[in-house]
Amino acid sequence: MKVGLHIADFTYPNGPAGLADDLTRVAVAAEEAGFARISVMDHVWQISVLGPPEHEMLEAYTTLGYLAARTSRVELLAWVTAVSYREPGLLAKLVSTLDVLSKGRAWLGIGAAWNGEEATGLGLPFPGTAERFERLEETLQICLQMWSENDGPYQGKHYQLGRTLNVPQPIRRPPILIGGGGEKKTLRLVARYAQACNLFAAPDLEHKLDVLREHCEAEGRDYDEIEKTVMLPLDPGENGEKIPDLLVQLRGLAALGVAEAHGWVPRAWQTERLELLGKEVVAAAAEL
Repeated sequence: MKVGLHIADFTYPNGPAGLADDLTRVAVAAEEAGFARISVMDHVWQISVLGPPEHEMLEAYTTLGYLAARTSRVELLAWVTAVSYREPGLLAKLVSTLDVLSKGRAWLGIGAAWNGEEATGLGLPFPGTAERFERLEETLQICLQMWSENDGPYQGKHYQLGRTLNVPQPIRRPPILIGGGGEKKTLRLVARYAQACNLFAAPDLEHKLDVLREHCEAEGRDYDEIEKTVMLPLDPGENGEKIPDLLVQLRGLAALGVAEAHGWVPRAWQTERLELLGKEVVAAAAEL
C-alpha cells in the first residue's frame, strides 16, 4: 500500500509571507519520508470541516506547478478538480503542462464539484447536479482526446472544440482519478474512464467497491485495473500514540484491496510529524 499526502490547510504560523517556504518544507519532507503522492484541494475558499472560509486557500494548479519545481519523485494532482471551474480544453492544457514540467508526474484528479457557496462567491460556473455530471463526462472525453493523436473537433452537448490541438503532449498520458462514491453516476464513470477511484474510509466502503465491480462488469472493464484509493486523516498523535490504531485501519483497508491511503496530516508544517509517519507508517504500509 502507498501513502499520499493531501495538503488541505494553508493557514500556517508564518502567515502568507512565509507560506512559499513553509510549503516547500512540507513537500520536501513528505517526499523524503516516502509519500507517493502530494495533492491539494481545488477550492478557492477553505471548506467548513477544516476551517472558516476566511482561512488561506491557494489556487490548485498554480500550487501544483510550484510543488513540481520543489520536488522530483512524488506524483502531483488536484484532489479533486471541480469540473465546472475551468473549461475542459484549458484543464487538459493545465494538466499537460504540469506533466511536462514535472517530468511525467501529473495526474488528473476530477469530480463533479460540490461547493456552491464558493462558486457563487467568486462568480464561478456551478450548474445543477445533473448538468455537472454531464459536463464531467464530456470533460473526461475531451481530455482523453487531447492526450491522443486525434486533434480533430469535439462536439458535445455542453462543449464544442474546433480543434483539440495540444502541443506539447504530456510525457505520459496522465492517469485519471475520479473522486466520489455516487453509485449511479460517479462509479460508472470510474469504470468507464478512470485509472483510480477515491472513496472515504467509511462503513459503506466495501459496498461501494462492490458497486464499482458491478459497473466494471457492465462496462467490460477489469475491476483489478482500477486503483482503489481512500481518503482519511493521517494523524500520528502528539508523540506517535495514534500510529498503532492507524496501522490497524490501514491493514483493514488493504484487505479490501485499497492500494493507496491518502490523507491530511494535522499541523503538517511541523515536518517532524511527516518524518514520524514516514518511519512508522509509510514503511509498514509498503509491506501490506
